[in-house]
Amino acid sequence: MSKYHYVWLIWSGAFLIPWLALYWLFPEYRRQMFRTSVFTTPFGLTEPLFVPQYWNPPSLFNLAQTTGFDVESLIFCFGIGGIGSVLYNVLTRQHEQSVDSREMHRRRHRLHRLALATPVLIFPLLFFLPWNPIYPGIAAMLAGALTTILCRPDLKIKTLVGSVIFLGYYLVFMLALKWLVPGYIEAVWNLKALSGVVLDSIPLEEMLFAFAFGAYWAGVYEHFTWHRMQAQGHAECGPMTGAATS
Repeated sequence: MSKYHYVWLIWSGAFLIPWLALYWLFPEYRRQMFRTSVFTTPFGLTEPLFVPQYWNPPSLFNLAQTTGFDVESLIFCFGIGGIGSVLYNVLTRQHEQSVDSREMHRRRHRLHRLALATPVLIFPLLFFLPWNPIYPGIAAMLAGALTTILCRPDLKIKTLVGSVIFLGYYLVFMLALKWLVPGYIEAVWNLKALSGVVLDSIPLEEMLFAFAFGAYWAGVYEHFTWHRMQAQGHAECGPMTGAATS
């Protein structure tokens, strides 16, 4: 697979192009993008859990094959994190409003921190079941999206729509990979260990990953910082608005 040696590096780096474009074009989302990307980057260190069980990409300095870790995973996680958190905002032209202190003390927010940590707590419990490690990752993020909706019903639309938007965004990159580097997916992904369901050569698991990632990360920043999204030019009065209290 030597001819594929730099594909993972180039493909992961490609996710930085729209990241930089949005960062430059929408300064109001820069803080959210950067903070979310910094937070998602360390998840790239989980790569040894997926190599070679899920896939086995040739990597820079052959790090993935020799250590399980690679630089590309960190770049990839940085790129998709910031985009996943603001893509819905950009397309709907919404801005942040702080959650009122009265809302923050409502009964359903007692487990606020636990809800945020759901994916991290769920993944280790599911990882040791006899299935490919991609599935507990998907399930953990979906569980995190569900707890976000239960804790913050105002983020329901953003969570659901954000998952579909990010899925479409991610599919563009997967299709580009398939068209520009024929045979790469078949050579690198461990398709025999997966469901076998593909869409135009793209494994179902990649689509589920994108959907779950978009669902969780679309609303996690607002959930964590006690903000909500409000359409620009429209002000509302109610329990979910008020002065910043975080």
